[in-house]
Amino acid sequence: MATTNKQKIINDPVYGFITIPGARVFDVIEHPWFQRLRRIKQLGLTHYTYPSAQHTRFQHALGAMHLMGEAVAVLRAKGIGITEAEAEGANLAILLHDIGHGPFSHTLEQTIVRHLMHEDLSKLFMAALNDYFNNGLTLANEIYNDTYHKKFLHQLVSSQLDMDRLDYLARDSFFTGVAEGVISYDRIIKMLTVCNDELVVEGKGIYSIEKFLISRRLMYWQVYLHKTVIAADVLLVNLLKRAKLLGENGIPLFATQAFRAFLYNNPSKHDFETDPKWLDCFALLDDFDVFTSVKAWAFHDDPILSDLCTNLVNRNLFRVEMQTQPFDDAYVEQVRCKTIALLNLAPQDVHYYFTCDKVENKAYNPRHERIMIKGKSSELTDISEASEQLNNAVMPTTVSKYLLCYPKEVQ
Repeated sequence: MATTNKQKIINDPVYGFITIPGARVFDVIEHPWFQRLRRIKQLGLTHYTYPSAQHTRFQHALGAMHLMGEAVAVLRAKGIGITEAEAEGANLAILLHDIGHGPFSHTLEQTIVRHLMHEDLSKLFMAALNDYFNNGLTLANEIYNDTYHKKFLHQLVSSQLDMDRLDYLARDSFFTGVAEGVISYDRIIKMLTVCNDELVVEGKGIYSIEKFLISRRLMYWQVYLHKTVIAADVLLVNLLKRAKLLGENGIPLFATQAFRAFLYNNPSKHDFETDPKWLDCFALLDDFDVFTSVKAWAFHDDPILSDLCTNLVNRNLFRVEMQTQPFDDAYVEQVRCKTIALLNLAPQDVHYYFTCDKVENKAYNPRHERIMIKGKSSELTDISEASEQLNNAVMPTTVSKYLLCYPKEVQ
């Protein structure tokens, strides 16, 4: 019986050649649950604004794994003790960090699968995969859940300066073509070290960290919180809310078997933890399930669902007004009333076409976890205090913008 060659090299447009580090990692990548990530776009509907943003969570996970390998090699060269088992565990932890994402992940969390965040689902998937691989992912789970005694390994997976963020900024800027998001990921990794079990940055890497934080803030305004991206997301959220309402009221809806299960049921976190069928069902969901339904629902008898779906398919998006101050209450009410009148809506249905909300952008939050700079005398200083370029009073500040979404036909 022929054996599979598990020594694979993948050609990645961002980093060049990526090597799969070992047979177990290869087997995890080959598992259907991980292969599902090929069918989930990393940036959801962002391609409605940046047409080339078609990359997937599969690509992102492989890229983050590649950066993890680079980081482990750098730390080992600096005398930081990392065993082969720990290196494999860290690679598997970062490889699987996004496995709990569903189609249009954050959108689905608000509408269809409302009782779990993708982080919760990732933990459930990793625990199930650990059973499947006969406890071969135990160390990876400990690193991911921050229960392993070497805390810096978890920081490589999840922190202010983890391999996840380094890859998604590099990859998202590459595929959107937004040059402001380009970061020196290779320089940052080479400047990493460990002090007192904490991942820190050598002092000469401070300028790369400054650029990283500025690039992250700019990417949020230019890509993740771009008003056209928001317009598409709001439209998708609203049509899924309408579909969910119809499903809960027993109205027939076209859907794949897996998607139907979540349209007509509301499984809780406890249900996912106690009944394996829900995790198996979720593992069958991807972008194709949702958008195939959206195309079919464009011809549904429900006029609101049909209209919203037709608009999304044809990219007839909402108008979005965005400003730094809250909108005047009288103006908000005027737009809302005009939307009701124009579309001949019942007042209780206007929320499908009218949204007043707020978005926030915070590039650095030292209260969550700090980026520490190691000085010449080995003292550790927070980046917001060590930097000459970044104002300590500005960087931790959350910048809020207020938005109104409504049909373009409303004048």
